Amino acid sequence: MTAVPPTRGKIPAPALFSPEETRGLLSAFGAFVIWGWSPMYFKWLSHVSPLEIISHRIIWSTFFVLALVVATRKFGLLLEIYRNRRILAVFLATTLLIGCNWLTFIWAISNDRILEGSLGYYINPLVNILLGMIFLGERLNRWQTVSILLAIAGVAIMTLQLGYLPWVSLVLAFSFGFYALLRKKVAVDSSVGLVVETTLLFPVALAFLLYLTFTAEAGTAAPVSTGFYYDFLSFLLLIGTGIVTATPLILFAIAARYLTFTTIGVMQYISPTLHALMAVYIYNEPFDQPRLIAFGLIWLGLIIFSIDGYRGRRRPAAL
Repeated sequence: MTAVPPTRGKIPAPALFSPEETRGLLSAFGAFVIWGWSPMYFKWLSHVSPLEIISHRIIWSTFFVLALVVATRKFGLLLEIYRNRRILAVFLATTLLIGCNWLTFIWAISNDRILEGSLGYYINPLVNILLGMIFLGERLNRWQTVSILLAIAGVAIMTLQLGYLPWVSLVLAFSFGFYALLRKKVAVDSSVGLVVETTLLFPVALAFLLYLTFTAEAGTAAPVSTGFYYDFLSFLLLIGTGIVTATPLILFAIAARYLTFTTIGVMQYISPTLHALMAVYIYNEPFDQPRLIAFGLIWLGLIIFSIDGYRGRRRPAAL
């Protein structure tokens, strides 16, 4: 019998990713996939008006994220924000911006303009560069300038092809860009920040739904599909908007803890890519040659932007 050589002392091959990086990658992937498929979820609610959907999203998100904040013992941080008028004023502005972003996104889904919405999230990183230059005094390098010019050319082509400015894309890109800019001024945990924003909107959303509920026509044979009266499945889906909002936020917060901004920056394009594929192949939105050229220019700009950002972050380590 041949003796089996001992394996004691054999050094195992190093893992491709550390356990922390693996957790971060899985969390980021989960967050961006949920965000990427969220148009399909909201499409199931297309029989409900966008204002009603956004109101339910605010109410149920408040409950879910507030429960998370209490469970993670961060309620004290929430109270500190409400006691600080300066920080609360910043959150009032971010609340209006994120509310505008959510409403525009849901309106685009309800009106078969998912592709235009995806364009907004592709443009967003380039808008962040532009806002950083204007408001934070950051300087653009040559490749960042090229990226922004390519995005402007793409928007111009879309405008000529559509016959009107692609305002859905621009509202989504700039509202989220200004939102991120203001949130940089207050270093607050993402879940706590979302609770502040949703609680500020909560009274308005609740009042709107109560108004719809009590002004609905009485005596109808079926439940009135407005306010808080819906068929059972629709009501479950509306409650689920809170989960759809809170879950990717939690996953993103975990990912941000373990991954570099470069990795997250590259992975964030999963969401608008899923939006675009869904728009074209599931909902049959038009994707003709002018749109292809416009998207191609913006994708090229993003590739240049990503490569330049990656090289920029590696350069100090080489010194």
